[in-house]
Amino acid sequence: MKGSSALLLVAFTLFCICGLATGEDNAEFFMDFLQTLLVGTPEELYEGPLGKYSVNEDAKAALTELKSCIDGLQPMHKAQLVQLLVQVLGNADSA
Repeated sequence: MKGSSALLLVAFTLFCICGLATGEDNAEFFMDFLQTLLVGTPEELYEGPLGKYSVNEDAKAALTELKSCIDGLQPMHKAQLVQLLVQVLGNADSA
């Protein structure tokens, strides 16, 4: 689990930097990324939130591993993450 947390931190940092570099709204990008990571496929990550970035093979391997870890969560835990994301997205929409 410690490795998964480190990988998630690296992914978060990478995507915040990418968002800052392009001037994109970081929160919107990251929420789209998280939503796709939780309920989408790796291919949807590359076509969606990461579509305008050149993702190298090592980064793709890391994202695939991260997605595998998320998919390996107990259904109850994954459902709670999705519920949290929905709550955060709801708060963002009302702001």
